[in-house]
Amino acid sequence: MTAPALPYDPVEIAVELIRCPSVTPEDAGALATLAGWLAPLGFNCERMRFSDENTPDIDNLYARIGSGAPHFCFAGHTDVVPVGDEASWSVDPFAGEIRHGQLFGRGAADMKGSIASFVVAASRLVREGRLKTGEGSISLLITGDEEGPGINGTKKMLKALAARGERIDHCLVGEPTCVKTLGDMVKIGRRGSINGWLTVQGVQGHVAYPHLADNPVPKLMEMLRRLDARELDKGNENFQPSNFEITSVDVGNATTNLIPGVARAMMNIRFNDEHTGASLEAWMRGVFNQVVQEMGGTYEFKTQISGESFITKPGAFSAMIAKAVEEVTGIAPELSTSGGTSDARFIRAYAPVVEFGLANATMHKVDEHVPAGDLARLADIYERILTAYFGGAAA
Repeated sequence: MTAPALPYDPVEIAVELIRCPSVTPEDAGALATLAGWLAPLGFNCERMRFSDENTPDIDNLYARIGSGAPHFCFAGHTDVVPVGDEASWSVDPFAGEIRHGQLFGRGAADMKGSIASFVVAASRLVREGRLKTGEGSISLLITGDEEGPGINGTKKMLKALAARGERIDHCLVGEPTCVKTLGDMVKIGRRGSINGWLTVQGVQGHVAYPHLADNPVPKLMEMLRRLDARELDKGNENFQPSNFEITSVDVGNATTNLIPGVARAMMNIRFNDEHTGASLEAWMRGVFNQVVQEMGGTYEFKTQISGESFITKPGAFSAMIAKAVEEVTGIAPELSTSGGTSDARFIRAYAPVVEFGLANATMHKVDEHVPAGDLARLADIYERILTAYFGGAAA
């Protein structure tokens, strides 16, 4: 692309990004497009590619201007989820079309619109000389792996930056945090998530001769019943209650007169700061061991902790962001820890992190869209945050 003209327009940038069909793990030119807007401002744009033998290689972008502290980082992702049934869309999901004041396209809400607003906000400080690069820094940490396994993206980028001595002082993630309208919610933390895969072994046999078989299904059902019956907690002042959910039960049996030899289940727990992934795994294994002791049989259990719960305690940083939101939208945002996981779960180990972005009502849906005017207002909010931040408001 040719050097973009100033001032930058967040809708124009968002449209260009949406037109890159960057469904995880494909980059499809999204990061090069983003760098094309950042480099003319003076950002040093570095592609960071990571590999893992069990997952696809992922391209990421780290762009920074300035070398001094404090260092404010915008974090996000250019990868998007698949479009699903494309025939159900009323527009081309990768055209970035505006209809009736709404910007349509996969990634409009989650989260190419926020990234476009990152760029515009930063451009204003840079071109107006309001960022003293020897006294402060702005960076964009953009992954192509947030909607995927999360292995070769933000987590490895942060580790690589720390290894070479780069420190992030504060971070804002541009996930779509708002519920009904721009400005109604800021995320200051997230619940943790643990997935579980349970396999109960038995002995296959004929239903007419149960003494010659060992049915694993009743044991599996009892294990799940005991897990589901427990109230994990009632929540607290910062978090909603933890919840255990059975997500699949399967024996793969298409025959009515056959006792299956194996029964399987999958489960997930979204948990608050009254638990850890390890404590919940220990609890589940304890239940399984008790059932096996009572009913016999054997089992295998595998877990994956997607992230532990965390919170950035309300203080100067969250107050600064809330103030900027209210000044632009007229809404005092709720400081919340609700919702799913995000890459903030990795960032929190390196810097205080808060999330704020567009409304999330259509993310991952057919005809994903956001009000085009919200991109300009979001850029205004991000600009106010940067101005306040480099004025010492988060100190």
